Amino acid sequence: MRMGRLLCTAVLLCGVASMIPAAERMLAMVTLAAKSADPQAAPQRPSPSETPVPGMPKSERVEQPRGKTEQYTLSEDRYEKAVAYSRAAYALYFVSYFVSFAVLLLLLRLGVAARLRDLAERVTGLRWLQGFVFVPLLILTSDIFDLPVRLYWHSLSLRYEQSIERWGPWFWDWTKEELVGTFFALILALILFAAIRRSPRRWWLYFWFASLPIFLGIVFINPLIIDPLFHKFEPLDKEHPQLVDAIEKLTANAGVPIPRNRIFLMRASEKSNQINAYVTGLGASKRVVVWDTTLQKTSNDEALFIIGHELGHYVLGHIWKGFLFGATALLCALYLIFRGLHWMLGRWGRDWQLYGLEDWASLAAFLLLLQLIMFFASPVVNGVTRMQEHAADVYGLEVIHGIVPNAEEVAAHSFQILGEVDLEDPNPPAFIRFWLYSHPPVAERLIFAHSYDPWSKGESPRYVKAHAP
Repeated sequence: MRMGRLLCTAVLLCGVASMIPAAERMLAMVTLAAKSADPQAAPQRPSPSETPVPGMPKSERVEQPRGKTEQYTLSEDRYEKAVAYSRAAYALYFVSYFVSFAVLLLLLRLGVAARLRDLAERVTGLRWLQGFVFVPLLILTSDIFDLPVRLYWHSLSLRYEQSIERWGPWFWDWTKEELVGTFFALILALILFAAIRRSPRRWWLYFWFASLPIFLGIVFINPLIIDPLFHKFEPLDKEHPQLVDAIEKLTANAGVPIPRNRIFLMRASEKSNQINAYVTGLGASKRVVVWDTTLQKTSNDEALFIIGHELGHYVLGHIWKGFLFGATALLCALYLIFRGLHWMLGRWGRDWQLYGLEDWASLAAFLLLLQLIMFFASPVVNGVTRMQEHAADVYGLEVIHGIVPNAEEVAAHSFQILGEVDLEDPNPPAFIRFWLYSHPPVAERLIFAHSYDPWSKGESPRYVKAHAP
């Protein structure tokens, strides 16, 4: 469920953040994948026989008889793994921010950024061509120092069987990520310095206006060009036409039909054991994507609820709302960077051998401030995405009501499987939930699935009015 990264931070993470080191981008995704547990009560720890074996295809799993799934529970082994895995991910998140911040600061204090600028100036006297030398060198240098964090994260994912991607393909994915990120970073950097040269006092506003179409373009082309570089996609209708028929029934009942060709299957099982689904794109590229692991490890009804949740993002316009939120956040961030750069260059510019705002080496100072702002903005961004995820949960429950038998139990058990397979933290600290989680706690979502019942109370559903009695 990548809604938080592609929606609420569409501008910050899809645009400007492409200039930030790769470890930062990875850990932004890590925080959005940490979907947590109950803040009120720690899950019970039943015997292993009470929990199906995660990671196995449905055909190989022995389904145990069960009553209501009233709270998030884990076997002894999964409980210990979930705690260890989650705690390591939290630590790695903060370590990554510290490393990325420290690298940029050292590049400035040790004069590395200035030497890279001097090299670019020796290569060519044309200022715009200097950017083609300086920007890739700055990004590659900072990302090389951040690479150990990425390596450790992948090693952790392999150890806890969340990833199955071998090191060779992983390095190839990292290389592609670097190339794509550098391409967009170069475009944005050229626009940024053109805006600075045009107006040293209002460059932040001009850059904001000029960059928005690029960010929209990134969101548009992401499912068409960028995502296929890393995963294989095909129409869900190709192998699961009956599931698509059921999805069409849901959306038709809700009065918001979604074309069959907008629903895709992603071959996640080639790289991951986790289950997921998401909505992405804009306009003609807008689509619902379901991981094949989700269909392998859940029942058809449970998969239908998960898809219904993603249809909620689609129908409720979370992409556009997230983009508008991100655009506003970016404007505020750019103004803060404008003020911060003047103070920073006035205080340390000579020590760092920076000649002023127009100096290519000042890009490292720009990124340093952006890194700091994004870190402290994380709770706000994640808070917004938590609200969107809750709204999508409500929509998912409403859209399957009356179509899927025992819909509340189906939804609750889908959250149980999500926690088992993805090793959700059984009892995360309150601060971590506030700072990192882009989704409500899994146990909280599970309990809500059982408690949300407007129909029996004679109340009108919030979104899917067609299902009201």
